[in-house]
This record gives sequence, C-alpha cells and structure tokens, in this order.
Amino acid sequence: MRDRFALFKLRILLLSLLVSGIFVLMPLSFLSADKEPGRQKTDAVSIPFKRDIQPLLEAHCLSCHGSEKPESGFSLTSRKSALTGGNYGTAIIPGKPDQSPLLLMISGTHQDEIVMPPEGEGERLSDKEVAAIRQWIREGANWPDALVLGAQSKQRKLHWSFQPINNPELPVVQNENWCKNEIDHFILHRLEQEKSSPSEAADKATLIRRITLDLTGLPPTPAEVDQFLNDSSPEAYERVVERLLASPRFGEKWARHWLDLCHYADSDGYLTDAVRPHAWRYRDWVVNSLNENKPFDQFTIEQLAGDLLPETTPAQHAGTGFLRQTLSNREGGADLEEFRVNKVVDRTKLMGTVWLGLTLECCRCHNHKYDPITQKEFYQFYAFFNSAYEVNIDAPLAGEEERLQQQVEYQQKRQALIDPIREPLENLQREWERKMLYAAMHPADDHHWARAWEVMGLVWGVGTGEGQQEGLEILKMEPAQRSQRQQDDLLDYFLGRGHLVNGDQFKELKLNELARKLGELRKEYPAVSRAPAVREMQIPQLAYVHLRGSFQSPGIPVEPATPAFLPAKEQQKQNRLALARWLVSNDNPLTARVTVNRIWQEYFGQGIVVSSDDFGTQGDSPSHPQLLDWLAYRFRSHGWNVKDLHRLIVTSATYRQSSRIRADIQQRDPANRLLSHQVSLRLPAETVRDQALAVSGLLSEKQGGPCVRPPQPDSVVMEAFGYNTWEVSTGEDRYRRGLYTLTLRTSPYAQAVIFDAPNPSQSCSRRDRSNTPLQALTLLNDPVYFEAARHLAKRILSEEQGNLEEQLRYAFRLCLSREPLEPELKRLKLLYQQERNQSEESEGMISKEEAAWLVVASVLLNLHEFITRD
Repeated sequence: MRDRFALFKLRILLLSLLVSGIFVLMPLSFLSADKEPGRQKTDAVSIPFKRDIQPLLEAHCLSCHGSEKPESGFSLTSRKSALTGGNYGTAIIPGKPDQSPLLLMISGTHQDEIVMPPEGEGERLSDKEVAAIRQWIREGANWPDALVLGAQSKQRKLHWSFQPINNPELPVVQNENWCKNEIDHFILHRLEQEKSSPSEAADKATLIRRITLDLTGLPPTPAEVDQFLNDSSPEAYERVVERLLASPRFGEKWARHWLDLCHYADSDGYLTDAVRPHAWRYRDWVVNSLNENKPFDQFTIEQLAGDLLPETTPAQHAGTGFLRQTLSNREGGADLEEFRVNKVVDRTKLMGTVWLGLTLECCRCHNHKYDPITQKEFYQFYAFFNSAYEVNIDAPLAGEEERLQQQVEYQQKRQALIDPIREPLENLQREWERKMLYAAMHPADDHHWARAWEVMGLVWGVGTGEGQQEGLEILKMEPAQRSQRQQDDLLDYFLGRGHLVNGDQFKELKLNELARKLGELRKEYPAVSRAPAVREMQIPQLAYVHLRGSFQSPGIPVEPATPAFLPAKEQQKQNRLALARWLVSNDNPLTARVTVNRIWQEYFGQGIVVSSDDFGTQGDSPSHPQLLDWLAYRFRSHGWNVKDLHRLIVTSATYRQSSRIRADIQQRDPANRLLSHQVSLRLPAETVRDQALAVSGLLSEKQGGPCVRPPQPDSVVMEAFGYNTWEVSTGEDRYRRGLYTLTLRTSPYAQAVIFDAPNPSQSCSRRDRSNTPLQALTLLNDPVYFEAARHLAKRILSEEQGNLEEQLRYAFRLCLSREPLEPELKRLKLLYQQERNQSEESEGMISKEEAAWLVVASVLLNLHEFITRD
C-alpha cells in the first residue's frame, strides 16, 4: 500500500509539472524494469538501452563505428569497446555527459568543432535524441554486457592478396612442346581453356633487340646481332641472356625503375629546391646492388634499416639513402615539425607502395574506406620511421685513402687553432646551446632565440646535402656523446651564426677570424666523400594518431606495429629492422607478389595484376593468379634471387612470342590479358636518348659518379623558383646515360618529361606511355638528336666504305638491328638522292654527301620502330 501511495503522489506531482509548462519527459518504465546485466547502479534509470539508445546507435553510428575496422579506432559494438574509446581517447565518461567527447560531438559543442556524424555521412541526431543520450550517460551509460551490436554471423572473407602464398602444381597442357619453362604451362593452360593458342616466336633479329633493350636499356651492336644470328645452337639465346645479365648495363637499366618508385631526385624540392650534391651515392648504391645480384630481402633490409644492422658497414648504412628521397622545405617561415612529419608520412607511404602495394595514404586522416587498414594502424607504421633523422655519413670512394690518412693531420691543425681560446669558447658555446634548447621548449619566451632555433633547422646543410635537422639532433645530444665530426660541424655552425649569445665576447675572442681560418683549413684538407643516410634518435620520438591527419591534433599514443589483417612476426624490438624483416618474411603474403608483378609488367607492358600499385580490394584481380603465386613462391624460396627471376621470365616461350597483332583474338582479348602475343612498347624517356647516343657512337661508357647536365635550354630551369642553373656538361659527361642526368624536382630534364618521365616528387610504379606531336618535334629539332644524327651520318660514312645501298643497309642494322625491306631501301635511296641534289656546297661546312646523310640519319632516329621495343 505504501508503494502504491508513493506512486500515486509522484504521478500527481508530474501532472502538475506538465500543466505548469516545465515538465521534462522521462519514461516511467524504470519503476518496474528489471535490472539488466552490466547496468550501472543508479537509483532511477529513465533511459533503457535497448529501447532508447540501441536504435540511435544502429541508425546513426554503426555504419562507421560498428565494423571490424571502426573509424578512429572507436567501436560502438559493445559496452566495453564504447567505454575504451578510440584515437581521440575516452569517448564516454559514465555519469559525466558534459565531459564525454561522444556527447560533445553529436551535440556540436566539441572544442575542436568536430561534429558527428560528419556532414554528408549520415543524418544528424535531433535535439530529443541528443537529450536521450545525455541522460543515458548521466545515469551511468547502462548497456547489457552480453549485447553486441552489429555482430556478423560469419567473418568477412579476406581479399585474395592477403592470403598466404601457395605453391600451385603446374597445370597440364596439351601442347607441351611449346613450353620452354614453368611459366609457359600457366599461360598455355589459360589459352587452351579459352580455346586459343600462343603466337609464333619472334624472329631472331627482333628477339635480340628486344632482350638487349629490356635487360640493358641499350640496343645491340651489329656485331652482337650477327653473332646471335650465326649461332645455330639450341643454347644461343640463353647465352645472350647470361651475357646481358652479367653486363654492368643491367644495373643501370633496372635501377631506373626502382628510382621511380622512391621518387629519387638530386634536389630538395619546394621553393628553394637546393641541389643535393651527394644524392647520387644512393643511385649508385642501387645500381651496384642490382649488378651484384644482392638478394631482394637483403636489398630491402639495408634500405629500410641498414643503420640498425649489427656491425653495419658504410655500404649497408648507405642503403638507407632510400629514406632520404623525401622533400625538404628550407623556405623561411616553414614549420620545422610540420615538414618533419611530412617526411615521416612520405616514408610510410613509400613503404606501403613499394613493398605492400597498398594505398596507405588513404588512411592518414581516417580508416581506409576499402582495405582493412585503420587510421591507428597507419600511425603504427608511421611510428617505425618517426625516430629516424637525416644524416650524411663518411663513405670513402676508391682512391680516397690519402684523404683518410690526412684527417689525423687535419684534426691536429684544427685543434691547434682552437687551443688558445678553448676554455672561453667552450663556455660560450655551451651557453648558446642551453639557450637554443630552452627556446625549442619555450618558443614564446624570446622570439629572437626561437627564430635562431628555426633557422638552424632550415639552413643546416643547405647546398651540401647534409640532413636538414641533423644540427638540431646534435644539439640535443650530450657533448660527450657527439662524434668528432658532429663536434666540428656544430662548432662551425656556432662560429657562423652564434653571435646572438654574446656579440661582445664574439668580438673579444675574434671568433670570426677563427671561423675564417678553419674554413681555409677545410679547403686544404678535403673531407672524404659523404653518402645520404638516416640514423635513430638517441631519445625516440613519441608517435600519436593524428586526428583528421593533423600533427597539431594528437590523439592516442601508438607503438610501432604491423596491421592486424596480416600475420605478425614476433620480434624482440619493434624498430625499422623488425619492420624490414617482417616485410620479407614468409608470413607476409604481399611483398613477393608485388615485387614479381612489378618486374613482370616491364616485360609485358602490364602486370599480372594491372594495378601494380594497388593490391587492395579496389585493385585489379590477377589475370593468372596461380602463376603469380608460383612466381612469388619461387622468388622467395630461391633466396629472393632477382637475376634468376629475370632469367626465368625472359627465357620463357611467352616472352619470346611475336608482337604481331592477331585478328582471331583481338576482339576477344584487346588488352592481351591472356598473353597470346608479345606487345610493342614505346621506350622509356632515358632509353630514347640513350639509344640515339649509342647508335651514333656518342654514348659514354663511364659508370657511376656525380650527376651531369646534358644540353637543354636555360629557360627550363629559369621557369622554376630558386637559384639553380644549368651549366651544360662538357666532354664525355655531355653524352652519358640518362640515368646520370641531374634531376631537379621543380624543373626536371625537359626532354625526359616530354617522353613521360614521372614526377620526381611522387612515387611511380608504372610509367605512362604517350604518343604526342611534341615528341616528334623533339626528335626532329632538339639539339641532342640533331647532334646524334650528325654523328650517326659520320659513323656510317667512316665505318661502311661500300656503295650507297651497303651504307643504307649498315645504317638500318645500326638503328633497328635488322636488314631493311626492299620498299624501305628504295624509299631511303630516293630521299638521299633528293637531299644531295638540293644541298649546296658551303666552304667550311659539311659536304653535300654529309648533308644528305644527316637528313637520312635524322629520319632513322625518328622512326616509330626506333623508339619502340617490338
């Protein structure tokens, strides 16, 4: 009776409140509701979860926060996950709605103006719904422990590329005699399923030009062609392949593809685009690694973590030049941390593209929309690179032994100059260091010192290619931990820019005079050559999730880790070395597939997976999935042998097919996904020029070393910002391979751009191939090709003393590695005669014969066949 009376009085009270206009709607079901498991103890619960909250979460939230990879790492599928929170930290604080980020976001009152659901991604909650959630949180955020929202009946099937690599059996084929090796079984099996057949083999002249261009990027010489054509043994072709694989030109050709991937260049980028004079050391490291057939797993480890290897050598450490291909902003006012973060992000994306074939950039700001990678996992990858800072290391070249020996004498003379003022100089420098470090932590206290810290991070190493923020890292070290080189570099910087600490004492100690003497001494004793690299910070940099991709909005802290959807490899220490070893471990199904696919596409114009930069769910499916797995498994199980993979591909019957278009299959398979024939491919930009220089006899065989500047108009560089110039190289450097041409990020070599060289500031896994009038005009009029045509004409006249027909045949063999057809020969004869009759003899200039041959040579260099690999 007492309970009923109390209930009656409460109803009268509520009725009076309603009449007075201040009633707040509160369901009365709590008076008789049974307590649910997981409900927080409360005297009066007015918002039942199942009735009032669950429908709101399912309607407005679970599309983003209810999947296996919830946005911002925040799952609303269970009470436990909801209270745990995500990248923004705790989202729900039971009993404190006004301190709960979840409520602040759905009500539009969050301090960072974050609104949920985001505009365009769902209907906003009404005021009544927001009020219900507010009351629910105030009452303790009750939620049955056993209730899981959005639970799926069975796990989502994983994407094919995330599955373990299999070692499939060779398929049975009917035409066994056609097969040269295992690759052909997979190709022929698919063709036979489609009731088709492979093409006939290319003729030997076409084949030797194809394989020579593909493996070395240069055309075969007439002597090499004749030797192959006259060799009737069954192993003739295989002997050519072995000779080309052993050629140092192999590394030069295939290094270019790797440099495209890591967007190699010889300058910083951005506005100033300062030249990096030592960048070429990494380019040569790649060439040498490929030529010596360094196993791909070791190739990977040295580039990502060569500095972390036990007892690392300078050559292994130089491999980390891969991580130095990021852009450096030295513009005044650039935020040091912002652009440091951009470099770390770039390295993270590069790792994802090069080894995983995934578009990691998509989850910098949010979870990946299509692949099972969360934003948190992106920053766990990011954490591997976050504590690496840029350095240049001593990496002596051959012939620099004397420089090494002179360093002892150099140090003796250097210290002798410092000794008279050592104590006051060291005290003054220590005071400068303390103030610089204080300014880094308290930039608002003194803008002069804050600016001094900023300038050091901008100008350190400018023009010398040293690590941009290396000076800041040296400053953070205890003096006793600094190497002799670090001590010297920091002192030299202090003498040049440290007068802010005490200008009077600077003058009293005559430090400007000391700086001048030390500078003259450095010129007298040149240092050994340097190589770009990275090194781990002594104090690791903490990593956080960047909310909405902004480094200024740190979320939860993260540790280095690999994504959950791929098998993890147990490592004692999670650092770059552990990451590199995981990438090439048997547990990782992506690296081997991505790598063999990328090599395959260079031989056939497209990969088994066409989207060679995207093996995720939005990428293309493999045309021959069993072949891809077989190649990947073999590549990995045979010691990641790169040259062995090249050998296997080019000795297959599939590779040796004719590229002649077949009407019977053109309509059924216009993209040649079945590989029923080879394809004609326009040569890469560097090879177009290299081939013209090679057939004209101008090409320099010099290998490695600093970059060169072949002829191009000054206006190309002048169009860009900065202070770079283009002083054309002289002597044989003018005629070196395109691989060695200086690449400026803001103004790359124009001729290469015309022939589809990629943007040197972005990773490129597959170059475009266009056919434009500008390319034809370049081949006709560019000074490089005019000079090549002139020298080709001279070469023909000097090396072939026979009649006109014999000379034309020799010219054809030089340029196209084959004999001309009769109509072609007739056409060239007519052209020669016309040009000779029209030419006028000029004193001191070329003869009529040379002028006519110049035109003929230019025509040969402009042929479609000349710039195409058939």
